[in-house]
Amino acid sequence: MTGGFGSRPRKEDQRFIRGRGTYVDDVKLPGMLYGAVLRSPYPHARIISVDTVAAEAHPRVRAVLTGETLKQRGLAWMPTLSGDQQAVLVTDKVRFQGQEVAFVVAEDHYAARDALELIDVEYEPLPPVVDALRALDPGAPLVRDDLDGTSSNHIFDWETGDADRTDAVFRAAPVTVSQDMLYPRVHPAPLETCGIVASWEKISGKLTVWATSQAPHAHRTLYSMVTGLPEHKIRVISPDIGGGFGAKVPIYPGYLCAIAGSMITGQPVKWMEDRSENLMSTAFARDFHMRGELAADRDGKIRAVRVKVLADHGAFNGAAQPSKFPAGFFGVFTGSYDLEAAHCQVTGVYTNKAPGGVAYSCSFRITEAVYLVERMVDVLAFELDMDPAELRMRNLLCPGQFPYTCQTGWVYDSGDYPRALRLAMDIAGYENLRKEQRAERVRGHLIGIGLSFFTEAVGAGPRKHMDILGFGMADGVELRIHPTGTAVLRIAVQTQGQGHETTFAQIVAEELGLSPDDVEVVHGDTDQTPFGLGTYGSRSTPVSGAATAIVARKVRERARVVAAAMLEVGADDLEWEPGRWFVRGDPDSGRTMTEIALAAHSSLELPAGVEGHLDATCVYNPPNLTYPFGAYICVVDVDPGTGKVDVRRFIAVDDCGVRINPMIVEGQVHGGLADGIGMALMESIAFDAEGNCLGGSFMDYLLPTALECPSWELGATVTPSPHHPIGAKGVGESATVGSAPAVVNAVIDALRPYGVRHADMPLTPAQVWRAIQGRPFRTDLAIT
Repeated sequence: MTGGFGSRPRKEDQRFIRGRGTYVDDVKLPGMLYGAVLRSPYPHARIISVDTVAAEAHPRVRAVLTGETLKQRGLAWMPTLSGDQQAVLVTDKVRFQGQEVAFVVAEDHYAARDALELIDVEYEPLPPVVDALRALDPGAPLVRDDLDGTSSNHIFDWETGDADRTDAVFRAAPVTVSQDMLYPRVHPAPLETCGIVASWEKISGKLTVWATSQAPHAHRTLYSMVTGLPEHKIRVISPDIGGGFGAKVPIYPGYLCAIAGSMITGQPVKWMEDRSENLMSTAFARDFHMRGELAADRDGKIRAVRVKVLADHGAFNGAAQPSKFPAGFFGVFTGSYDLEAAHCQVTGVYTNKAPGGVAYSCSFRITEAVYLVERMVDVLAFELDMDPAELRMRNLLCPGQFPYTCQTGWVYDSGDYPRALRLAMDIAGYENLRKEQRAERVRGHLIGIGLSFFTEAVGAGPRKHMDILGFGMADGVELRIHPTGTAVLRIAVQTQGQGHETTFAQIVAEELGLSPDDVEVVHGDTDQTPFGLGTYGSRSTPVSGAATAIVARKVRERARVVAAAMLEVGADDLEWEPGRWFVRGDPDSGRTMTEIALAAHSSLELPAGVEGHLDATCVYNPPNLTYPFGAYICVVDVDPGTGKVDVRRFIAVDDCGVRINPMIVEGQVHGGLADGIGMALMESIAFDAEGNCLGGSFMDYLLPTALECPSWELGATVTPSPHHPIGAKGVGESATVGSAPAVVNAVIDALRPYGVRHADMPLTPAQVWRAIQGRPFRTDLAIT
C-alpha cells in the first residue's frame, strides 16, 4: 500500500500498547549510581552553612555536591533560555521554595534519599516577595541581589503597536470597556517527570546523556557551554518521552548535578524527580496579570485594543521562548479581528517563586493573548447587550483580507474565519441553545454558552523573529533511500506523543509514493540526527514537516535523473505519478522508486556531475509563521447553590491547514481541549503569603479527568498555508488556546443574571459561589 496522507494507526503505538516503550527511568547501566536533590523549605533565605559530613559518612553514599563543590568546577550557575543565569546549587541564598541546595550520589535511590536527611543546612530566613503586583514597590525584598547594579525586581519592559494612534482611537470611541484579569500560574504536569542518566567516560572524554528533553540538540549545546566539554564529545539521547508540554525544553539543575556527579565519581548517575519536585520546581506557565481595554462603536464595531501586562517570571528569568521579544508572541493579542489600532506594554518581574514561563500547550504566550482578547470581546458584548456570536461575526477578518498584517506587524497567512464560526454554531444548534437558555433561566437554572475565536502563530523558525541564545530556529532533515526502496528519515524534532514516527513517514510516503511502513523515522539522538531546536510551540509540522517535504522532493528529482538514464531519455521528458517516473506520452515506459533506488546504487552510468545513490539533506528556514485558527463553543450548567460547573457540551472547529493524519489531529485536539478545561476550572499553582507552594501534589493541583470532560464535538475547515510546502499549519496547542476562554466565557454567561461580567480562573465551585453571593437574580439580564 502506497500513499501518504490520511488516518492510520500510529506506528509507535505498537511498542507503547505492549509496554515496550523505553523511557529515561528504564535506562540501566553497569555500575550506575543514583542522585537525589536536597531542596530548600524556605522561599527566601540566606545560606549560613551546609554541613555534609554525616551524609558523606553514609556507607552507601559516593559523593555529596554543594554549591561550593560546583563553584570550584565552574558549574555553580547555568544559562537560562532567556539569557539569565540560574543557580545550579545555591551558593548565596535560596530564592524559591524547593530550590536545589545539595545533591547526593549513592549506590541506590533509597540511600540517596535517606542521606538527604543527614545534611545540616543553617538558613537565615528573609522576607519573600510573592505577589507580582508588589514586586516593584519601594522596599520590596530584592530577589536577585546577585546581579550587579540591581536595585529592584524589574526584568524588562517591552511594548508593541502604536501607542499614540491607539490612544487617539480610544479618545474618539463612543464605547470603551476595561477589565483586569489574571491568567494564573499553571503547570504542564506531564505523566513522566523530568530526569537524566549521565555517563562520563574519563579516557575518551565523552559524555553520554539520556534525558527527558524536547530539544536534544539545544541541550547538548547548553551542556557544552556550562561544562566546557567539546560539543562533539557530548551525545544527548532522548528516548521515549512521557509528555512534555513545554516543561522539558529547559535544562534543570538536577541534569547538571547528575553530569557533575558522573564526572566526580567516574560512574553513570541517574536522577529522576518525584511528582512534588516536578510541581514545585520545574518550569511553570502563564502567571500574567493583565488589564485589557477595547474601544468600539455602539453598533459593535471594535476599533482598538490596549493592554498592560505584569509578567511574573519567578526567581530567575527562565522563560523558554525562542523569539526576539521578551513576551514571546503575545503581540498577537489583536486576535482574529480587523482593528484600527493596538498597543500593549509588558513588564517582567522577579518574585520568590520557581522560575519558568514555558509554552505549555501554546505558542509562546499566545494562550494569554487569546484569553485576554476573547474575554474582552465578551465584556464588550455584556456592555452592549449584544450576542457574543454576533459581535464576533461583525469583527472577524474576511477571506479577502489575507494575507493580513495585524496592527502589531504579524502577517496572518490565510483563513476563512466566518465560515469556521458558522460551522461551530451549526454543530451546536446555537439559536436553539439560546432559546433553551432563556427558558431555563425563567426556572432559575443556570446554563452558560461561551464562545471563543482564536488565531495562533506557530512554527517558530523564521530567523527574522527568532533568537534563542543566539540561535535561529531552522531545522535540518536527512533522507536516504536504501537500494531496496525503503527509506530512513532523520529529523531534528523530538516526539513526546505527537506521532512523529507516523506523520513524518506519511509526508515522505506522500511525496515519493512509498508506503509509510517502509519509512523509518529517526529522532532523539544527537549522534544520529541533524541539528535543530526541538519540538515545542506546535513547530514540528510547520518547520520540520516542511523540511521533510522539501528533502523528499530533492530525492524525487534525483530519482528523475536516474530514471532518465535507465530509460535512455532526457530528464525533462519524464512525468511523475505517485511512486514512479514515466515517459511523457508513453505511460508504460517508466520505473518505480524501488527500481530507481536499486539502479542508483548500481553500475548504471549517470550523466556527468550527477552523484549516485538517492539521498538529500535540507535545512529549512520558514519564511513566516503559520496561523491556525478555530471557533469554539462551550455549554455549561452551573449550580447556583454550590458553584459547581459541569461542562455539558464542547464544540471545536479547527483549521490547521492540510491534515496529514486526521486521526492524530483529533487526538491532539482532544488533549488540548481537556487542558483548557483544566486551566479554566481547576488548575492553579498557588502560594500563601509566606511563599509556600500550595500546589505540590495532585491532591492540591487538580487535573481534569474523563469525568470533567464531555464527548467532544469536532468540526474542521481546511485553509492551506500558502507558504508551507504541503499547506499544513500545525495543531495541538491551538485547542488549549481556544478552549480555556470558551469555558470561562460560558461560566460568566451562566452568571449573567447576577450581573457578573468577570471572575478569574480557576473557576472552582468556591470561586463561582463567591462571584454570585449578594447579587440578586435578574432574568432581564439574559441575552435576547
